[in-house]
Amino acid sequence: MTAVFAAITYPAPAVWAQGVSSPAAAPVGAPVIERILVEGAQRIEPDTIRTYLHVQEGDLFAPGLIDRSLKDLFATGLFADVALRREGGDLVVVVVENPIINRVAFEGNKRIQNEDLIPEVQLRPRAVYTRAKVQEDVRRVLEVYRRSGRYAVAVDPKIIELPQNRVDLVFEIDEGPATYVRRITFVGNRVFSDSDLRGVISTEEERWYRLLSSSDTFDPDRLTYDRELLRRYYLESGYADFEVRSAIAELTPNRESFFITFTVTEGDRYRVGTVEIETSLEDLTPEMLRPGLEIEEGDWYNAEKIEDTVQNITERVGSLGYAFVDVRPRVQRDRENNIINLIFDVREGPRVFVERIDIQGNVRTLDEVIRREVRLVEGDAFNSAKLRRSRQRIRDLGFFKSVEVNNEPVVDKPDRTVVTVEVEEQSTGELSFGVGWSSSLGAMVEIGVRERNLLGRGQDLSARVSWAERRTELDLSFTEPYFLDRPISAGVDLFAVERDLEDESSHQLRQVGGALRFGYRYSDDWRHDFKYTLQRQEIFDVDSSASLFVKQQEGIEVLSMVGHALTYDTRDSRLIPTEGYRFQIANDLAGLGGDARFLRTDMEASYHYPLGDELDWDPAWVFSVRGHVGYIFGLGKDVSIRHRYFLGGNNLRGFAASGASARDTATGDALGGNWISDASLEMRVPTGLPEELGLGAKVFTDWGAAGTPDGVPENLMDHDVSLRGSVGIGFLWSSPLGPVNIELATPVLKQTYDEDELFRISFGSRF
Repeated sequence: MTAVFAAITYPAPAVWAQGVSSPAAAPVGAPVIERILVEGAQRIEPDTIRTYLHVQEGDLFAPGLIDRSLKDLFATGLFADVALRREGGDLVVVVVENPIINRVAFEGNKRIQNEDLIPEVQLRPRAVYTRAKVQEDVRRVLEVYRRSGRYAVAVDPKIIELPQNRVDLVFEIDEGPATYVRRITFVGNRVFSDSDLRGVISTEEERWYRLLSSSDTFDPDRLTYDRELLRRYYLESGYADFEVRSAIAELTPNRESFFITFTVTEGDRYRVGTVEIETSLEDLTPEMLRPGLEIEEGDWYNAEKIEDTVQNITERVGSLGYAFVDVRPRVQRDRENNIINLIFDVREGPRVFVERIDIQGNVRTLDEVIRREVRLVEGDAFNSAKLRRSRQRIRDLGFFKSVEVNNEPVVDKPDRTVVTVEVEEQSTGELSFGVGWSSSLGAMVEIGVRERNLLGRGQDLSARVSWAERRTELDLSFTEPYFLDRPISAGVDLFAVERDLEDESSHQLRQVGGALRFGYRYSDDWRHDFKYTLQRQEIFDVDSSASLFVKQQEGIEVLSMVGHALTYDTRDSRLIPTEGYRFQIANDLAGLGGDARFLRTDMEASYHYPLGDELDWDPAWVFSVRGHVGYIFGLGKDVSIRHRYFLGGNNLRGFAASGASARDTATGDALGGNWISDASLEMRVPTGLPEELGLGAKVFTDWGAAGTPDGVPENLMDHDVSLRGSVGIGFLWSSPLGPVNIELATPVLKQTYDEDELFRISFGSRF
């Protein structure tokens, strides 16, 4: 900016220093502004420019006021240059207007589309162009690319001048290569290996098979989240003194890769000593609250279980009629013995009510999807435990990159508070592709697509198609997690499956149908699901040499079935669990319409225990046990081969699929049975190989027995309900396409007509 206002002499400078411009107060002969002339204005009216001046015609030429006028004109952002000068009795204001933006365009952007960049820049068509705003927009575009993992990006703003003082603003973008995370290392970890900790954090190392994922590109926000994930993981494992000292991301000189280093201090592992409850509330004794304890003396210290205990006690106290309560866990460390004594202090909390709940930051996700996870509603007594629980429930949705839930007091209302939920959204769509081979199915290809937050409503829609040598399957599924605005999940499934069972029972099976389901979660561990299934089942292409009892089943059967499953699950992982247990009991009733009529009951339980924790071994030592029993009986008619139990294969390794089931004496076709009992003991052991290979080993033994079918004379069957057993070894590979099980097993207890299978490979986890 330029101010030409020199060589003006005043007889009374002390008066001008005070900003006095009134002619009445001025010395005799002081210069007075006769006219204010505006030059250079094109779009902006001269009178509009005069309104920003601190002097008017008839005022004195006061340097202080004119300097303020100059600064205010620049502050409008309307002008590229401003100059004020005196010509005799005239004050001349010379302006150079900033141009008007005609169009904002982006060139060179391929990875990020225009519709994603436009909301990030503040300049718009018909807005006034300023250099400061352009530089700010360049910074914003760079930040967008860096959030997507591209730190080598360059943004060059170009101006194309147009008539009538208009310009086109073009951001020329050189995206450069993606900035991947080349390596993640940990310093200071002794108990958990680098491989274990990499599985905890959300950032992943660059791999060729992560083409559809952004987790291996560097994101500083994700790095902050990873620090919290590490802290939570250690605190849940008993390391109460754990600390992430630093998380450093180093960019390589070519700006193409990051090396991330986490420096941690694990500290000692603590067990829980005494667990006490203290309360000052009238008529409330510790014994009344003790059922809410999630942690007991002798357990490993677990911060999550302490939080669950606080929540349980708070809810229990609330159910007893105490609306305002504050439960504070006090921790007393005994560092010499590595023991933490816990005291849950239950006291009366401040009488504060929730005035309102504000949701911020959600662009796509509807407010109601977030609000229904908040354990407080307007008018409720404020509860800090419920606030913390709300934060965790919203994070568990998986829709948001970050979640913050806080409360602030209301001005002039000490008994009111406002709960603010601030979220940052992330992508919830998934595209999966897999290829592989299975002993039971042969070569296989699978493609799936899933959206976990459909239209921002929290609904889950998925479609999957798989082709295999012995099975073709198409599945379409939709789930509404809050049916009729209640915490009840409801969904519909459509499916079509065709299976080749020639090797087992000399026929092929086609199933087409759908299911309606709904479920209710009683707690974080207990869940109850109900389901109605309607499907058309067809047995076709029966071999001419097949068993007579298989030929009798040829044709179409319509299945109309209702069922339920009650599940208790505390496992730490569904794919490769290392700790926890699962129990499920399920019943199915067929006969409400359709051709099939039967009642089926299944019970299954599994338990996983990390031996490394107790014996100071490698954490890879994990003991698992699984058991299953099932029984089905016909209602007025025999049970079809479509619904019977078959022993062998996945449920009895060392035996072929259906290899230990009752079979036709003449043809050898497996006929199945009306009951089954099978169990497995398994020990996962470390291999000593580099952790980056993701290869684990195991030893196991399987045992089982199965019954015979109805309607088949015993003298025409090879059958024996005696126990079968096998032992074996296996390898578990955490491959790019998911966990792969490679197993070798041999029977140790069998019948002469049973069919063996030494080698078996499958995708996924059995437990």
